[in-house]
Amino acid sequence: MKKSELYAEVTARLEQAMPDAQSELHYGSAFQLIVAVVLSAQCTDRRVNMVTPALFEAYPTPAAMAAATEEDIFGLIHSVSYPHNKSRHLLGLARMLDTEFGGEVPNDIDQMQRLPGVGRKTANVVAAVYFDQPAMPVDTHVFRVAERIGLTTGSRSPLHTERELVRHIPPEKLARAHHWLLLHGRYTCQARRPHCDECCLADLCRHRRRLEKGGKP
Repeated sequence: MKKSELYAEVTARLEQAMPDAQSELHYGSAFQLIVAVVLSAQCTDRRVNMVTPALFEAYPTPAAMAAATEEDIFGLIHSVSYPHNKSRHLLGLARMLDTEFGGEVPNDIDQMQRLPGVGRKTANVVAAVYFDQPAMPVDTHVFRVAERIGLTTGSRSPLHTERELVRHIPPEKLARAHHWLLLHGRYTCQARRPHCDECCLADLCRHRRRLEKGGKP
């Protein structure tokens, strides 16, 4: 199967399996989404969603959070991973939004990456999810699934994976394809125990073929 045919078949099947796929993070604004995504680094969306209601009630806007202290923020997010670092990042992020961006999250990926705690993946998530831009955030799930299926081959980095996916997936499907690949990795193609018998892509999957031939997982 040609690479273009593989991409077309994979995206068609995932779309059929998850027609309403969307972010599992809870948010009501671009600010709340970028905060939630920063909190989600090496942490589950479920845990983040447990923390953000009180955080957003206390600090619904960048200006409100900018007036807080790291200790104030830490008290509300201490149950997430790396709470000290994330408290510092969120305070810096809020203050930069308040002073340099008029309290609004910029819709430009490069500008977003100027914000403390915001890397390329986080900026791409906000661009794709909130601003509906043709962006492809690559987290560990997307990276793993793309490589296992064969959408990428020997990918060296998330950026390499991102470029390959952007090159082969139509722009109008990119943002949704991010959710399809992420959710497929989160619930089906899991890192340690992929549920191949439940996978709609099993017959296309390079990883599955390797296992069937007695290769290493």
